[in-house]
Amino acid sequence: MSEEDVARFCLALPGAQEDYKWGGVRVFSVAGSKMFALQNLRGESLAFKVDKELFLGHVDRPGIGPAPYLARAQWIIMQTPYPLGADELQGLLQRSHQLVVSKLPRRVQVGLFL
Repeated sequence: MSEEDVARFCLALPGAQEDYKWGGVRVFSVAGSKMFALQNLRGESLAFKVDKELFLGHVDRPGIGPAPYLARAQWIIMQTPYPLGADELQGLLQRSHQLVVSKLPRRVQVGLFL
């Protein structure tokens, strides 16, 4: 997947928004401020949240590592070209979105899917 393919996929998820922060980071979030993916504007990297139980398995894979400052919250980072196939990457991004949405209040969750 290209960087733009990733961005289009993230923005197609329910309630997803994009913002630009920290002088060069494209932030994909839900409910205004709950991040589920980060993309370097120069297209060099992609970071997102993974399941706690799967975190160590992901960071052991070639081309994937713990995300700086966010690893304690089970975020991984990968450089381009992404070391995962399109289907696997889309599945992980969708799961990241689900993990973040699941922490939101129920009324906000319901609003995202209307």
